[in-house]
Amino acid sequence: MNLTKEQEAILNGQQGDVLARVMKTLMRYGELFGADSMVPISSKYNHLVTSFGLKALTPVYELMDKLIASGNLSQQKFSADPRPLDKNVPSNFLQDFIFQNFMYSKQEEYEKQLNQLGLMEKDAFTCTCYMDEVGNTPAMGEILSWSESSAVVYANSVLGARCNRNSGIIDLMGSVLGMVPNFGLLTDEGRKATWIVKIETTKKPEAQLLGSAIGMKVMADVPYIVGLDKWLGGSLDEAAKTYLKDFGAATASNGAVGLYHVENITPEAVKLGQNLIAEDAKVYVIDDAELEKVYKNYPVIWKNKDAKPKLCFMGCPHMSLNQLIDWTQKIEAALKESGNTKVNIPTVFTAAPAVLKKFEETPYAETLKKTGVITSYICPLMYMNNPLSEKMPVITSSNKLRTYTSARYYTDAEILEQLTKGGAS
Repeated sequence: MNLTKEQEAILNGQQGDVLARVMKTLMRYGELFGADSMVPISSKYNHLVTSFGLKALTPVYELMDKLIASGNLSQQKFSADPRPLDKNVPSNFLQDFIFQNFMYSKQEEYEKQLNQLGLMEKDAFTCTCYMDEVGNTPAMGEILSWSESSAVVYANSVLGARCNRNSGIIDLMGSVLGMVPNFGLLTDEGRKATWIVKIETTKKPEAQLLGSAIGMKVMADVPYIVGLDKWLGGSLDEAAKTYLKDFGAATASNGAVGLYHVENITPEAVKLGQNLIAEDAKVYVIDDAELEKVYKNYPVIWKNKDAKPKLCFMGCPHMSLNQLIDWTQKIEAALKESGNTKVNIPTVFTAAPAVLKKFEETPYAETLKKTGVITSYICPLMYMNNPLSEKMPVITSSNKLRTYTSARYYTDAEILEQLTKGGAS
């Protein structure tokens, strides 16, 4: 790897042994992927994926203590993924006992470390740090050091920033050093599409289902998506951003997509068009039948496949303000139509603390509360990691949550029916 004189000095220990080790770690990481150099991080803020004080992460806490003691703090203020616990989310005594004594017993101490290292603010915990309300929204072309897969694919695709799919702690090391290895999605060549995905559905495809289909097909490659723009209104407005947030999270979790281009919508596709497509790109056609096939092939891993759901999670990744308002209106109307006043399944809508604060300023917050729906900043994945939670029949319209946990996926329309009328399966 070609290093500048300043970078060589860091590697040689002229700024201390701890920073030299950070440099060596990032160099080795980059060399594994063919990086030719180190490039400066140009975004104002960083984002860390490791937000949970899991008891088993002792090496992480020791590493952070060394960084703090040596004065090697993050060069950027940063946000972090959601907190794993919220007392407002339904759980029983045994679940709470496991959460607090065997899983996230280090949460308080870990958050103290994050604050010392450079957390943006006390409540900067969300997987959707790029929301306007949160304030960690990188600009087009900025170099990032993120790891959270749903945030990385959104930043690359919807914002046009540049970030590889890093692993946890690599994100922090990049922020401490102020630079990352140059390879993959940081390069022009690495951002070219090797798949052309043609959308030929007769109606607007479900974001989570479409993302799932594409992720499972292209895996870690970059797709160029044609025909989706007509279903997104032809522009990158707030509704389109919300759609692409959920779509991208599904591509990243059901596959390993770190970047996609949507013709006439995402910034690089608008700027460069089909020049983004590499030679000999493969083609994948998605129609109604293909999406139905993908949906029908999802495994149901509940012990009792006919069990009545005990919990519904919405918001993985965290919901936008638009989604909270839209879902409030949908639930209110569906309950009125069915003659009910409250949802018949305990339901949790998750969103960033800053988004929830903004939502509370709207009249919709009181309306949603009357329906019995709970709002929370929690990470549904972290909740479902509890072995007792894993045994619960939990439903969701998040393909990410379905992929990583025992939660069962339903489309938005099916979720709405179960919450307000019941009976769907």
